[in-house]
Amino acid sequence: MYLWRRRASEKWWRDKEKELRTAAGDRLAIIEQAGRKRLQVELASSSRTGLQNLAKQFGGRVEKLRRDWLKRFAREQKTEPISIGKRLVIVRLQQDRQSTKKLIIPAGTAFGTGEHATTAMSLRLLEKLTRRWKPGWSIVDLGTGSGILALAARRFGAKQVMGIDNDPIAISAAKQSARSNKLSGVEFRVGDVRRWKSTHKSLFRRSGYGGQVDIVTANLFSELVIEILPKLKAARWMILSGILRNQERDVTRALKRDKIDICQVRRRGKWVAILASVR
Repeated sequence: MYLWRRRASEKWWRDKEKELRTAAGDRLAIIEQAGRKRLQVELASSSRTGLQNLAKQFGGRVEKLRRDWLKRFAREQKTEPISIGKRLVIVRLQQDRQSTKKLIIPAGTAFGTGEHATTAMSLRLLEKLTRRWKPGWSIVDLGTGSGILALAARRFGAKQVMGIDNDPIAISAAKQSARSNKLSGVEFRVGDVRRWKSTHKSLFRRSGYGGQVDIVTANLFSELVIEILPKLKAARWMILSGILRNQERDVTRALKRDKIDICQVRRRGKWVAILASVR
């Protein structure tokens, strides 16, 4: 597998965002780090030629990922634990001791380690929503990345958990995270979130879900969230993130149009996360 990455100013990103998304699709990852003005843009792919063409067009560099890249990143990068309510602590150390109140997420490329505002807000909305729920509920995590929301849901008491992402490297990372945390009952699969509506009933039946799923989480670009919003009404609750503040109005307008109630909005920096319920 190969990785294309480029550091960029916010102005460069604003100017190139639409063109880059068209070329890279929804597997593009944007990484922000506290205290730094520049962003890091990444795309992982099995096609070196495709990434080299991307580098020619937008700059940046292409590197080959080592087979042990997940372990290597886990050794190289360490951060402070992230507390999610009183029920969970996110840790980025593979060597850390296992605990039913702890998730160990290998630090790596842009698959989500709980540090980014969109992931952190989604985790806290999920924890608060399910705090008094009895174990046994179900969740589907669209754009699952490292699987952190799906794995956290399992820790919070979900019985049926599915994470979907169109990036096979992300799904590989998610499966390794599940093994590292000794969590069973979590299914990760490669798939297009746009096709979720046409397949979810059979998916649930094969996986033993049956009936309506309780929660769907979608940490995606806002344009994609709006596109698939009618399909997300298959769930009782939805947690939406990946939304920029200047796009919040478009998303809330789409929610009202589809008769979805907005229960809570969280904002952090330029990002927004929304908890909503289906009437």
